[in-house]
Amino acid sequence: MIILGIETSCDDTSAAIIKGPELLSNIISTQLIHQQFGGIVPELASRSHIQMIGPVLRQALDAASLSKRDIQGIAVTYGPGLAGSLLVGLCVAKGLSISLGIPMVGINHLEGHIWANKLSHPTLEPPFITLIVSGGHTQTVYVKSWREYQVLGRTRDDAAGEAFDKVAKLLKLGFPGGPVIEKLARENSNSTPDFPRAMMDKGNLDFSFSGLKTAVLNHTLDVGVEGTQQNLSSIASGFQEAVVDVLVEKTIRAAKRVKVSQICIGGGVAVNKVLQRTMKERGQKAGLSILWPEATMCMDNGAMIALAGYDYLKRGETSPISLSPVPSLNL
Repeated sequence: MIILGIETSCDDTSAAIIKGPELLSNIISTQLIHQQFGGIVPELASRSHIQMIGPVLRQALDAASLSKRDIQGIAVTYGPGLAGSLLVGLCVAKGLSISLGIPMVGINHLEGHIWANKLSHPTLEPPFITLIVSGGHTQTVYVKSWREYQVLGRTRDDAAGEAFDKVAKLLKLGFPGGPVIEKLARENSNSTPDFPRAMMDKGNLDFSFSGLKTAVLNHTLDVGVEGTQQNLSSIASGFQEAVVDVLVEKTIRAAKRVKVSQICIGGGVAVNKVLQRTMKERGQKAGLSILWPEATMCMDNGAMIALAGYDYLKRGETSPISLSPVPSLNL
C-alpha cells in the first residue's frame, strides 16, 4: 500500500509517503513566524498551514516520483494539538479521500512519535518503554504491542519542552528554547546552580517542571540582572541538567517496573544530545538498550503518521469522513 501521511498538529506542516514500510518522501515546513512572539500563536499557525499544505503535498509527491492517483490510503493526525491546525490537515485528508475514493484513518499524534522509532530502527519490536518528550507532551508509555499502550507517567504541569521555552524566554534567549539552551549550556565551564528535581520520591513516575521554572526565576532575582547575564551558560546548564536527570531517572524506573529491556525516546526534545548521552550511559548501566530516531523523525513529521496509518489500513481499519479534531486526545 502507498500511504500519504499528513501532520499539522502544531506549527510544522508535513506530508510523507510510504510504500509498505518503506519511506519514499518526508517533507517538513517549519513556521518561523512564531519566533518574534516567543511561543506558538494558534491563529497564525493555522493560517500558515493553509498556505503551506498544498506546496508541501506537491513536494512530497514529487520527491516520491508519484502522482496523487497513486495514493491508496491516507493517514492524518486528528489530535492532540491545536484545533485550528488539526482542522487544516483533516480537511485536506477528507477532500483527498472523497475525490480519490480511497480510505482515510485518523492517527493519534502521540502514537506517531512511538512509531517514529520504527522508522529509524526497522527491527524494533515491542515490548519497550517510550519517553515521549516535546513542547506539548512529557510521558512514559509502556508499549506492550503495536497499538497497545499504557501510560505509566505524565507531567502534572509543564511539558519538558515547554519548560525549555519558558526558561529561554525568561533569560531572553529567544524561541524555541531547547536548541539555544543546549548550545549555551555547552559553553559553561563553571559550577551550576543546584536546581530542584521534582517528584523524585520512590515509585513516582510522574513529572513536574513548573517548580523548576520558578526556581530559575528566583535564582535570577537573587543574583540580579548583571549576575544573570554573566552566568547565563551556568544557569542554562544547571536547568538542563535538572530536566535531563528527572527524565532519565523516571524512564529507567518505568522500564524496571514493567520489566522490559528497551527504552525509546520520541518527540522534539529527543534531539537533545545531553538527554541522549545521559539516557544511554545510565540505561546501559541498568542493562537497558536505548534507542532514539534520527533528528527529522523526532520533529512532528508526516512519516511517523504514515507508518502508524499503514498499520491500521492494512488491517482494514478506517475512520469515518465525519472525523473531527480532538485537541486534548489521550493516548
